Amino acid sequence: MGSPDELIYDWNHHEVGPPPPREKPLELDDETLRDGLQSPSILDPSIEDKLKVLRYMEELQIDACDIGLPGASPRAYQTCLRISQEIGKAKMRIRPNCAVRTSRADVDPLIRISQEVGYPVEAAMFIGSSPIRFYTEGWTIDKVRGMTEDAVSYATKNEIPVMYVTEDTTRTDPESIRILFQTAIAAGAYRICIADTVGHITPQGTRALVRFIKEVVAETGTPTKIDWHGHSDRGLAIANALVAVEEGVDRVHATALGIGERCGNTQMDQLLVNLKLEGFIERDLHCLPDYCAAVSRATGQPIPDNYPAFGRDAFRTSTGVHAAAIIKAKNRGEDWLADAVYSGVPAALVGREQEIEIGFMSGASNVIYYLQQRQIEPETALVKRILQIAKERLAILNDDDVTEIIDDFHA
Repeated sequence: MGSPDELIYDWNHHEVGPPPPREKPLELDDETLRDGLQSPSILDPSIEDKLKVLRYMEELQIDACDIGLPGASPRAYQTCLRISQEIGKAKMRIRPNCAVRTSRADVDPLIRISQEVGYPVEAAMFIGSSPIRFYTEGWTIDKVRGMTEDAVSYATKNEIPVMYVTEDTTRTDPESIRILFQTAIAAGAYRICIADTVGHITPQGTRALVRFIKEVVAETGTPTKIDWHGHSDRGLAIANALVAVEEGVDRVHATALGIGERCGNTQMDQLLVNLKLEGFIERDLHCLPDYCAAVSRATGQPIPDNYPAFGRDAFRTSTGVHAAAIIKAKNRGEDWLADAVYSGVPAALVGREQEIEIGFMSGASNVIYYLQQRQIEPETALVKRILQIAKERLAILNDDDVTEIIDDFHA
């Protein structure tokens, strides 16, 4: 019988120093339409909604997108075909990839799609790699190495570019990682992917693991690219992704709103915001709220009110002290100041603005500002009356509440 210490290799306690400066451009792979849809709590969007989300990806200059697993069913095949056709027809910059298991039978549908659309669609070829997965499945390293060599070489011989994905890389021992990645590279994979499939790893572990895998690739003498695919089971997906970027991975995978199996994937929207704030990318993020809203509607996944940058409350306050500081900043005529004094993310970065409401924790400045924004004279007695009622309520006042108070005051 196996034990956790025997079956889970832990990269989280390796000691490493600071990373070198990043010198190469970063690519992004959007997994919303494949890995994101593995959440058991969401709807599978219509093809029209998937194409709408695809167009937002293109607008955000996302480099690649996983569009499904065509070998799963006739419906999945048709979806992958339709999205690939749209990308070609619209001459989009974004490049599609499809998930395939490490077998010829899964590669064949992707070959047919590529032939029909007239350009090669990348294979995201995945297989379990960790000792705990081997133990559960009854696999050996020799069996998985053989499957890898056969499927990767078959795909590349049929002009399908292969990204080879070792599931559960972050709990896999160094020797198995070396054997499988170097086998895939020798068979023709142009890209490999580190997968934190169960969200196990920490930022420290990410740093150590990426450095080791860069050494594994260097040993092959090839220009093989390295991807990072993370999950949120420990709430560390964004932190891990940023460390992977610092360490020089070529591409990071993520999903809109972090949708995905169990606790979800790295959040693409949060990743883009943080990459922009940290200077890793330069692009316009004003359509990010629309991207998030489109995915929310299409999947039936609500955006939590306190969701960073895109939740209803992200730039909204009814607290008197906070509102007063924002108002003072606005009165100085410096928009950036109002966006920074009580916000770690500038609202303008994602096409939003600071909002001031009236509630039980408000002060007179909230009421005055609210009225002035609506071209209503902030008479002292009116301000006092609104604030008095707000202090008695259990929730903030909405527009109808304030209108009713004003009407009663002037009656």
